[in-house]
Amino acid sequence: MDITNAEAWQPQILAFCCRHCAYAAADLAGGLRLTYPPAIKIIEVPCTGRVDMLHILRSFEDGADGVIVAG
Repeated sequence: MDITNAEAWQPQILAFCCRHCAYAAADLAGGLRLTYPPAIKIIEVPCTGRVDMLHILRSFEDGADGVIVAG
């Protein structure tokens, strides 16, 4: 990988966010017109306790560079 591609590369992050906590915070940030990198994809879950290890491993198999479980 050359220098120009390294500078343009952004990691793809998948965030599993609890409906009542982290997702509500992300929704409020959107309402306030705050921005976050487009490389972060948010998935709303009923509770972070419902996120199974297989969901995380499958995310990596499907190309995610990082996974966040936020409650």
